[in-house]
Amino acid sequence: MVKEIAVIGSGVMGRGIAYVAAVGGFTVHLVDVNEKALESAKGEIKKIFNKGIERGKLSKAAADVACSSLHYSTSMETAVKTADLVIEAVPEKKEIKQSVFETIDKYAKPSCFFATNTSTMSPTEIGSYTNRPEQVIAMHFFNPVHKMPLIEVVRGLETSDETVEVILAVAEKMGKETVVVNEFPGFVTSRISAMVGNEAFYMLQEGVGTPEEIDKAIKLGLNYPMGPFELGDLVGLDARLNNLKYLHETLGEKFRPCPLLEKYVKAGRLGRKTGRGVYDYR
Repeated sequence: MVKEIAVIGSGVMGRGIAYVAAVGGFTVHLVDVNEKALESAKGEIKKIFNKGIERGKLSKAAADVACSSLHYSTSMETAVKTADLVIEAVPEKKEIKQSVFETIDKYAKPSCFFATNTSTMSPTEIGSYTNRPEQVIAMHFFNPVHKMPLIEVVRGLETSDETVEVILAVAEKMGKETVVVNEFPGFVTSRISAMVGNEAFYMLQEGVGTPEEIDKAIKLGLNYPMGPFELGDLVGLDARLNNLKYLHETLGEKFRPCPLLEKYVKAGRLGRKTGRGVYDYR
């Protein structure tokens, strides 16, 4: 039974996962080697709590309990020692993930389960960085974590049935819906989202319409809650490009990144986090 969770990485996804885990009743350790990033995460999580109280999603008493169960640390080794589940939410770079999983495998107790929040990478390969691949799985959360209802649960080659059952129970306590899929590059959602976002950039490059017109057409015509450019700016155009490069490499030409998307990233127009992407947020 999972009672204590360590979340590795305090970026947008990590802080969101830590929040829903705390609200779900778990003791949570949010870990980041960067102290400034950790302080920033603490401030953002406090804002999410306050908004939840203001909107009646959370009582003041429940928020206080959840806040008291959240702990912040710059020491991954210390934070994972007592954890029942470690959720990794670091950048989508193989060398970073490998380093994280080799470290947590060394310090976590043998019964601890490991989950990666990857949106495209192989949980089988990530499991190979540990001595417990049967206890490794992907939990693909969506941004913003506290609002999006789905977790895509992805089995690796050696992921055990017990691990799947444990993760589904954790997701339920977090108030999330789940789908369980077998590993394949991009899983379900990332393949579709990357393709739609990339095609939108090709349409923009070809002069089919303005970003506003294309987003409006997709939202109203296909009933998407956000247009592809709005979503790309939210998740980060650099993250979108990295995913496309991986899918292009593994699944072929249909995922070749649009040159215009590559230009935006080279120009530093990464989306909301830099103040400018397809749209200007300055």
